[in-house]
Parts: sequence; C-alpha cells; structure tokens
Amino acid sequence: MQSKEGLLSKIVNDSRSVGIILILCTVFSLIFSNISNGENYIGFWNYAWEWPSWIGEKLPHDIMLIVNDILMAFFFFMVGLEIKRELKVGELSSLKQASFPVFAAVGGVLVPAGLYAIFNSGNPDTSHGWGIPMATDIAFALGILALIAKRVPLGLKVILAALAIIDDLMAIVVIALFYTGEESLSLLYLGLSIALIAILVAMNMKKVRNISLYIILGVLLWYLVYNSGVHATLAAVVLAFTIPMEKAPKLEQKLHIPVSFIVLPIFALANTAIAFPSDFGAALNSNVSHGIMAGLMLGKPIGIFLLPFLMVKLKISSLPEGVFWKHILGIGMLSGIGFTMSIFISGLAFEDETYMDIAKISVLIASLISAFIGVIYLIIIGNNKKQSEGKIKSI
Repeated sequence: MQSKEGLLSKIVNDSRSVGIILILCTVFSLIFSNISNGENYIGFWNYAWEWPSWIGEKLPHDIMLIVNDILMAFFFFMVGLEIKRELKVGELSSLKQASFPVFAAVGGVLVPAGLYAIFNSGNPDTSHGWGIPMATDIAFALGILALIAKRVPLGLKVILAALAIIDDLMAIVVIALFYTGEESLSLLYLGLSIALIAILVAMNMKKVRNISLYIILGVLLWYLVYNSGVHATLAAVVLAFTIPMEKAPKLEQKLHIPVSFIVLPIFALANTAIAFPSDFGAALNSNVSHGIMAGLMLGKPIGIFLLPFLMVKLKISSLPEGVFWKHILGIGMLSGIGFTMSIFISGLAFEDETYMDIAKISVLIASLISAFIGVIYLIIIGNNKKQSEGKIKSI
C-alpha cells in the first residue's frame, strides 16, 4: 500500500495536478457564485477595508487586489526565472528562436483587437472594448497545457509562457495608454521604479550574489510599480531577469509547490467568482459578445500562427527545436483563454454595467471553449507519432 507521503509526492510532481486543481477551483467558484446567496461568495473576494491614514492608498485594499497584485507576483516571478533560463541555455537561447514568441504575442494581440474593432466599428458605446480579447491568461493556459504535458514537446510550454507574458506586458502598456486616466499614473513612482531597476541590473553586472538583497529590493520595486499605476506583477518579471543565473534553479524549485498548489488555486477561485446575467441569451447576442468571442477563439490562433510563420519564412525568426507548426496552432487555441486580464480590461473599458457583464460572460465562455478545443486538438496531434509531418516545409 502506498504511503501518504508517497502519494502526496506523486501528486505534487505530476504536471497534470495543477491543471486539474485549476479546473476544479473554477467549477467550484462558478457554482458558488450562481447559487442562492452567491453574492456573499462574490462579495468575499471583493471585501475592502481602509488602511491607516499614514498608509493611505499605497497598498492593495481588497482581497481581489491582494490575490492579483501580490500573490500572483510570485507566479510571475517563477515564470520569469524559467524564461530567463530558457533564454540563456534552453529552447530560446538563439536570437531567432527567442524572437519567435515575441512575434507570436504581437500577432496574438493585433488580430483579436482588429476583429473586435470590426464588429464594433461606428459604435462609440462599445468600440472602446478592443483591448478585452488581447491578453492570454498565463496561469490558466499553462495549467491546462500541463494536463497534456506528456503529449506535447517540452519547448511548447516555454513558448506559451513567453508569449503569454509578452502579450500580458503589451496589455499592461495598452491599459496604461488607453484605459488609465492621467490622474492614475504617477511619474514620480514610475521614475523611481526605473531607477531601482537600473540598480538591480547593475548588481547583476557587478556579480552581486546575495539573493536576500535582490528580494528586499524586489519588494520595494513591487511597491513602486504598484503605486506608479502600472500593473504590479510587471515588477516580478523584471526582478526575475535580474537574478543571478546560478541562483535561479534553486529559487524555481522553492517556489514550485507554494505557487502551484496555493497561489494558483486561490487565483482561480477569486477570478472566476462571476454571476451569470439573468438574460443569458441576450448577453451573447450583441456586438460586444461577438467581438470578444471572435477575438479570443479565432483571432488568437490566427495571429499567433500567421505572424511567426511569416517571420520564419523571411528567415527573421525560427521554430524552437522539436516544435512544429501544428503545435503552434494548438497553443494559439489555448491562448484564447482570456480570463483575468480580459475581465480586468472589461471593467475599465465600459462604464455601463450591462456591457461590462456581457463582456465578462463572453470572456468566460470564449475561454472555456478555447481551452476545450485546444486540449482536444493537442491530444489528437499528440497521438500522431509522425510529428515531422506537422512541420510546414513550404507553401
């Protein structure tokens, strides 16, 4: 009989566990959000308080912000460490391969935004929502991919993580430029953030190896970025890229269990606490819904496939070793999982709560469909052992 310790170790080390837990948390959260008294469950995640006057508004002041701005910083830090390692010695170590997820992310941003704009052109009440289908939810996308990790090349996870982070960063820039009033940006905190980043980079170049010092300055960087008006998780990615390379593997190992089995499940519970609108059919029969669903379900795979394909044909970029075009189409489908950032932008894009609710439910449905189709597709092509047939030689 297997010991409890052995069973626990097996669960922790199984890459599929994270995806399964995320799915269960999502189902649980959606159910509790839509039963009688579901508003109490939703209200819990949005519970707010006031900090003492000497702190003011300088720290997150509700549970949802704690989850998305503080807890998720650990996740982005861990992913940043992994991407840095791959850029140095792994699948993305050459310039042409490193550029591949950049082009994929750009395509995966421009095409969804364009499709939404087509559906909502000429309507001033809804046209501002073009940023909603831009971002891929990195936590859910990677969690779902982990379910079928044995059926896809190892490099595919790195590409998905890289392009999801890049398009999240682009979404943050879009929020700062188009969805944030000037009064929400602080040039003082932004300037201090840039100065501190320069110090961290200099420490790395001078071969400072005291990790505690990096972490202390990283906490300060998070605080400065948060108060600058820019999404605070950006600080975690930047910090990860300044960590000395030889220290990264040990940090990744320490972060794996708390991030995968505490941070991500809490994130899933909080961000899927969404009440379905009473008139569900009407919510899906609008240009807002059509634009969002087309952007996530069609725009993401089309953009993520086509732009990198063009760049590879022009010999500007190249496919990572062991990855084929059929796999890129698959992660394009998974990238239609919008969730957090898309829902967040929905709240910024519309003042009318009706449009806001329509946008949120459309993001949820499109994300679930994208996850389902992406997984089925990757399973099907994973069963084909002749992977070389999937690489497009010429067109």
